[in-house]
Amino acid sequence: MDLASPISTVVPSLDGPVLLVLAAAEEGLSGRQIHKLAGAGSVAGVRLVLQRLAATGLVHGDDHGSSLLYRLNRKHLLAPIVEQLANLRRTLTTHLVAEISSWHISPVHASLYGAIARGDGDLESDVDLLLIRPDHYDVADTLWTAQVNHLMQSVVDLTGNPAHIFELSQSELANHLTTAPILNDWTHPNLHLAGLPLPEAARVPATAYALDHL
Repeated sequence: MDLASPISTVVPSLDGPVLLVLAAAEEGLSGRQIHKLAGAGSVAGVRLVLQRLAATGLVHGDDHGSSLLYRLNRKHLLAPIVEQLANLRRTLTTHLVAEISSWHISPVHASLYGAIARGDGDLESDVDLLLIRPDHYDVADTLWTAQVNHLMQSVVDLTGNPAHIFELSQSELANHLTTAPILNDWTHPNLHLAGLPLPEAARVPATAYALDHL
């Protein structure tokens, strides 16, 4: 999946960026506005796409003085599919939250960071996950390892992209926050999946978290 434009996985033409803009818009937009927001093609190319989509009924063009304002026809049978394609990152997040919430060993913290969180990258980009393991479970714990391996496979199945998991114990996290510049990659931006927010996970004593989750 192209992490910068997931919709292009199914709609690789200029139609993809145009539909992405229309799916996010609450009001009608001119062809020039759509071109600017899409960041692809030319103004003329975008207008040709809009005219063709309008002919199918998926897009409506409303007269507004000397220009047309285009909007997604949300009553169209294909509109829910367009909206789903436009929100694939959110759908991925929902799937991962559901899987991690079913774990027998809950993580202290789990989140997405890197290209998937920033909304950039490409077809070859990893889906980066940060997992903070409770201190009272060793990295070699069979159940914990099985959970992590299954999560990595789920990412591949859901996106086609390789999963990269950066895993630390809660005590190791506290050390990293004071010494490792990678913190910026973890938190700016960060899509929280489960457990404590990252700063709070570092502040809560590992022993206190362990007692609460026994």
